[in-house]
Amino acid sequence: MRFNLIIREPASREEIDEMVKTWDVFIKIAVDIERKILAGGGVRHYECEQELLKDGSRQRDIWGVDWSVFTQEIVFESIINIRPSQNNRSMIIQSNQIREQVSQITKQLLGGL
Repeated sequence: MRFNLIIREPASREEIDEMVKTWDVFIKIAVDIERKILAGGGVRHYECEQELLKDGSRQRDIWGVDWSVFTQEIVFESIINIRPSQNNRSMIIQSNQIREQVSQITKQLLGGL
């Protein structure tokens, strides 16, 4: 059974190794753009999102992406991103501003190794 880690400070090698066990080459993460934290390691983005909600995040601030451990590329696509109320009618994050925020937080917390 995999578990989701909430990352508030730059992740250690051990934390990244634990999160990548689920998919081997990438980590499904949910990023809270308001609190500047993320949860990763789940089989689905939804599981990561649930960890952040339990931790006090607001759903409207959470966006799902995949992060490649080896290339550090971000894929801005997840079913949790479909939210017409926020003008995002696709699984892909359509707002360049939100994409940039997600990218900066992800790189800060996961890309430092």
